[in-house]
Amino acid sequence: MELHTKNLRILPCTELFLSSVSTNYPLGQHIKNYLDELKNDSSLLGWGVWFVIEKETNQIVGDIGFKGKPNLENSVEVGYGILPSSQNKGYATGAVKELLNWAFSKPNVTKIIAECLEDNHSSIRVLEKLNMKKVGLENHMIKWQLEKSIE
Repeated sequence: MELHTKNLRILPCTELFLSSVSTNYPLGQHIKNYLDELKNDSSLLGWGVWFVIEKETNQIVGDIGFKGKPNLENSVEVGYGILPSSQNKGYATGAVKELLNWAFSKPNVTKIIAECLEDNHSSIRVLEKLNMKKVGLENHMIKWQLEKSIE
């Protein structure tokens, strides 16, 4: 399972992948938690962390993913982070777009949600470019959603 943009490869996070690369990328607690969960439930593959890899350098420049499998409302929540040194290159927009397309290709996903701080102008731009709609504001967090279009 691998997604691509012009400049990026997007690969799901697995122990096997991490053991096959040398990386200086900081493995946050969310990545460690996901790997622990994946050991117990292989059906989580794809519904957790994915690595964003710059094709030119083959370096991990960020991670994106979902906060679990689709729920009973056929919804998933997406999150993302790109290293500061790799920001403002369109990587977040491109990578998240591919991940949204992947999720919407699954029959059990009809809505994708996200949230970001109301002063996180970079994330706001990314979500707007992806045609996500603002649906609320709670505790300084803007709530977003995108519904699957029916062709």
